[in-house]
Order: sequence, then structure tokens, then C-alpha cells
Amino acid sequence: MKELQKIKELLIVVDMVNGFVKKGALADTYIQHIIEPIKKTIEEFQASPEKDVFFIRDAHQLGCAEFKKFPEHCIDGTWESEIIDELAPYSKDSRTYKKNSRSALFAPGFMRDIDIMRNNLLTRIVTTGCCSDLCDLDLSVPLMNYFDQMNDNIEIIVPQDSIETYDAPWHNRDEYNEIAYKIMKQEGIKLVKTLGGNK
Repeated sequence: MKELQKIKELLIVVDMVNGFVKKGALADTYIQHIIEPIKKTIEEFQASPEKDVFFIRDAHQLGCAEFKKFPEHCIDGTWESEIIDELAPYSKDSRTYKKNSRSALFAPGFMRDIDIMRNNLLTRIVTTGCCSDLCDLDLSVPLMNYFDQMNDNIEIIVPQDSIETYDAPWHNRDEYNEIAYKIMKQEGIKLVKTLGGNK
């Protein structure tokens, strides 16, 4: 694995696990359309000695508090909690963090490693994955708040072709994507259509 002290740019791949992308109580196969752009970005970041990739995995404990709000999903140690086959090979040489809540900030070791990087060379973070209005939002916004608190000039970028949420009778995908985008933008997070060309 790369030395965190030497990393200038970080890509975070959030919850691209079977239980959200393939099959499960909160899965939506439409999310699969973001796999290819995420894959290309991973390859770019892993090819550079100054860039690194973190993977986040929803890995809940049995009977966890979150299941009072959402159906049971992505139990740690099950197929649902595993990174999808299309991206799993890339995770072998990357750091992976397991979370029991919607926010990766509270995953063991995550903020420790963020602090190592921000106290050295880190200038930019790109967040991708699912779900835009839940786990992505609950990562990007508090992370930006933390950087503001610490007076860090670290940019957070969200490419819209690499982020998605699920559709359900109680959860309109387009509506919740737009809500997430508005909140992120308000917080100073940079939204781009695609990371390629930063457009």
C-alpha cells in the first residue's frame, strides 16, 4: 500500500457493494451504470504514486441501530457486504474501511488516515459511489465541515457520473439526487459532470 504521507489526491469509493448494486433490500441494479466511470478513475489514481484510493464497505452488525430506520442489509461477513466483482480486484491493494453507520467518518481507522494525509500533502478528495443522498452525503458534507474547522484548504469533488442512489416507491431517485446535489453545493463541495476534464 502507498504511504499516506505522500498522497496529494484521494479517491473514495463508497458502498459499491453487492447489497446496494446487485441484490438486497436496498439494492437497485440501475446503480451499475456508474461502475465504468468509477473503474476508470480508480485506474488513474492507482497508477499515480501521488494518488490513492480508499474503499468504504457497509458492514453492519446484527441488530444494529440503523435497522430501526432502514431494512436489514449488508451484514458484515455476508455476500451483500462484499465489494462488487467488477471493483473487488482494485481493492486488494487499497485500504478498505467497514462502517456500521451511514457515515464513513466513524469507520474504524478512517479519520486517523485522513488526518495523516491532511497533515502532509493532501489537497483534493474525490468521492464516488452510492448512495448520493445517504452515505455519500454523510461522508462529503461532514468531511468538508471538518476541513473548515481545521482551516484546511482541501477540495472535495463529486463527479455526477460516478454517484447514484436507489429508486423505490418511497424514494424517488431523481428527487433525492437533486436534494443531495443542492446540499453538497451549498457546503462548498465541487460538483462536476465527469472527472475527466473536470467539466
